[in-house]
Amino acid sequence: MNLEKFLKVGVEMRLKEYKLVNVVIAFFIILASWQAMSMLINKPLFPPPYAIIINVFRTFKSDIAVHIAYSFNRILLGLLFTLAIGIPVGILMGYFKKIDLVFSPVVYFSYPIPKIALLPVVMLIFGLGDSTKLIMIFLITFFPVVVNVRDEVKSMPVEVFYPMYSLGATNFQIIKEIVFPGILKAILTSLRIGIGTAISVLFFTENFGTEYGMGYFIMDSWMRVNYVQMYSGILILSIIGLLLFVIIDVLEGVICPWI
Repeated sequence: MNLEKFLKVGVEMRLKEYKLVNVVIAFFIILASWQAMSMLINKPLFPPPYAIIINVFRTFKSDIAVHIAYSFNRILLGLLFTLAIGIPVGILMGYFKKIDLVFSPVVYFSYPIPKIALLPVVMLIFGLGDSTKLIMIFLITFFPVVVNVRDEVKSMPVEVFYPMYSLGATNFQIIKEIVFPGILKAILTSLRIGIGTAISVLFFTENFGTEYGMGYFIMDSWMRVNYVQMYSGILILSIIGLLLFVIIDVLEGVICPWI
């Protein structure tokens, strides 16, 4: 099987999980529940779903699109920054016991600290720009990635390394040929976890020192008592998360078609 056909099979396997009928049913359940709650509460605070959907289509290009672009860019850069540092650190901790002995106490000490509490410190050091938002996304997603990758490496049977040892392979070659391919699923799982936490912390940080981003858009609408616009932002933020999860699942089908 050539590479093109291999990738095509992986994508098709994942896309089959997202049949249109399944998506329609899921949205129908959500919208029906939303409509029922709206009728039950019967207050402007909880507008009906059709009003929100109409508002999204009406104001998407003029108001919402620019906020989506800023938020998506921040999420993407923050997660890439996390993966670029977290994956190598996790692999080194899982593969080399001495490194693990040194860094594990640091990770265990830092992990439980509520990262959002560090926001004032980060803002004082890095200002109110995008750097602070990216650093906060990094701080809140870095430790789950490191721990998940490290544990996955440590759980690999020692026997899988013996053939490479007998051939005189270097540690770098072993990590490249055996360890990294073996932890791809753990990396993607970490990425899924990171998406949810990144969106959560981004919503909070976008309320400081910015005029663009879905977090700012939602809170600004709330302060102006524009509940339809506020719920439109919440809906868009949910759709961003959904699309990112779908992309990760499709990516998993491409690079891990055996899963």
